[in-house]
Amino acid sequence: MAEPLKNQYGQAIPRAIANMVHAVYPAFPKKQFLRDALDGYEALELMPRGHHIAHVLRRHMPENFEQAVGILLDSVDAPHGEDIGGSMAAFLFLPHTALVAHYGLAHFEASMRAQHALTQRFTAEFSIRPFLMQHEAATLARLRQWTQDPSEHVRRLVSEGTRPRLPWAPRLPAFQKDPAPVLALLELLKDDPALYVRRSVANNLNDIGKDHPNVLTGTTHQWLQNASEERQWIVRHALRTAIKRGEPGALAVLGFGAQADVAVRGAQITPTRAAIGEKVVLAFEVVNRSAAPQRVLVDFRIHYTKANGSTAAKVFKLKTLELQAGETARLQKTVSLAQMSTRTHYPGRHRVEALLNGHAEPLGHFDLA
Repeated sequence: MAEPLKNQYGQAIPRAIANMVHAVYPAFPKKQFLRDALDGYEALELMPRGHHIAHVLRRHMPENFEQAVGILLDSVDAPHGEDIGGSMAAFLFLPHTALVAHYGLAHFEASMRAQHALTQRFTAEFSIRPFLMQHEAATLARLRQWTQDPSEHVRRLVSEGTRPRLPWAPRLPAFQKDPAPVLALLELLKDDPALYVRRSVANNLNDIGKDHPNVLTGTTHQWLQNASEERQWIVRHALRTAIKRGEPGALAVLGFGAQADVAVRGAQITPTRAAIGEKVVLAFEVVNRSAAPQRVLVDFRIHYTKANGSTAAKVFKLKTLELQAGETARLQKTVSLAQMSTRTHYPGRHRVEALLNGHAEPLGHFDLA
């Protein structure tokens, strides 16, 4: 199992921030800041560590918010003398954005300037959300301006920060209820030159589809008209969760709306009895029973046994088949039964199904010991 991210966000982070701030603001009380920042630090998870540092920073900075955030921004290029690399390098600026989120709501312009700068260092997708909730009209207007910003990091903030169901962040209930303001921003970004931004646009649409399936399918259907390859990719990526759920509207957007005229044969699950930590191999044939070619989206679904004996289904992507009349395709997939941070396995019977254009066909089962 992977090492928890919080272990990589150790005491070097507050030490580095202390050195950076002191370099541009000599009155900064480094020793007192570090004493307060490290008090209870080890017991906290990653995101709470960042917010804890932010609160301690604010206590030791000038009372005037604009002066304090100015010092913070001046410090971002200052040397810090700590060994912070790899995936945690950008997270050094998590406390900076958290400080803006907690203390900047009464200082809109200063906070927007700070987030514009900080999102190019880390990401302001978390810190922009309180402003969307408390200053919706003004923040949306600023984000609309930022759709044209030269920095792809700023443009990505527009689409990522407005995601109704952004991971690691509180949801945006107003946009879950009515996603129209978000869709207006995504329209301006759907042909962005940066994949970094386009992926965020797709993820935002995917979020919207969880609350408004018809909005998702209507938007993606419209976006496919005269679409470039890049926009077609956005549509497929945005529909991925709806496709996994087998939603007919999403399948229809991609041309898989009709039930495929195919047969499933020769299903094999090996072994049929396995132990946690082992693997199972799923194999089956798909036969085109039609006299015409068919395009078939093939996935499979495992109904995992849960700790209480109930089951929860998970869909795995497999392949899109272009089958000629009467053609047979043999498909095979190996599935790991190792314990993962995202999935815990429990003993019991696990049913397996093939999904053909969203329609389920039983393949059998395996028992997990």
